[in-house]
Amino acid sequence: MERHERIAKAITASGKKKGEIATECGVANSAVTQWISGESKSLRPENLYALAKATGFRAEWLAIGEGPETDSSEPSNVALAMQPKMSYRYPVISWVAAGAWAEAVEPFPPGFSDRYEISDYNSKGVAFWLEVKGDSMTAPVGTSITEGMMILVDTEAEAISGKLVVAKLSDSNEATFKKLVEDGGRRFLKPLNPAYPVEMCAENCRIVGVVVRAMMKL
Repeated sequence: MERHERIAKAITASGKKKGEIATECGVANSAVTQWISGESKSLRPENLYALAKATGFRAEWLAIGEGPETDSSEPSNVALAMQPKMSYRYPVISWVAAGAWAEAVEPFPPGFSDRYEISDYNSKGVAFWLEVKGDSMTAPVGTSITEGMMILVDTEAEAISGKLVVAKLSDSNEATFKKLVEDGGRRFLKPLNPAYPVEMCAENCRIVGVVVRAMMKL
């Protein structure tokens, strides 16, 4: 059995779609397609181990076909059952890249980011991490997102009033992080820090995505 055939078997047995495998491995959908078809002649070690984790098959078996297919010591005559998804791998990108991602045909091609972070959140669309800059979202009480925290942005999550969002204004080269507020049919971007002004989110404002997770890196 060729390597691409082993990869195809592992992905099929996992019960996951190619898009889910791509997200967990931190690569584009096209990369997974090439792994399955055999068009890709090389597979980086980090991608191999991520694929092994995503499918439940052993990396050594996927790579060279040696040893048992899985870590189970007993042979099985049934296919692997779909396991709960515990973690997902998303790239860490810059604020400039976040503001411009929608203009790209393929937002995060292989090699786009050399840094990834794990989350238990299963994104609805393309998702990425940003490191918070400044103190505009540092609140004296209640929810507070301080400088240096990591926020996970889902570009397909529904942006409704009250959600924390990342947006792009036409007069800025970078994305901005604020709370989306609707009042009288108009939308505003409100900082959690009252020392900063509220901005109107009009025609020149594009919602990049909704912030779905936040974590502190120590």
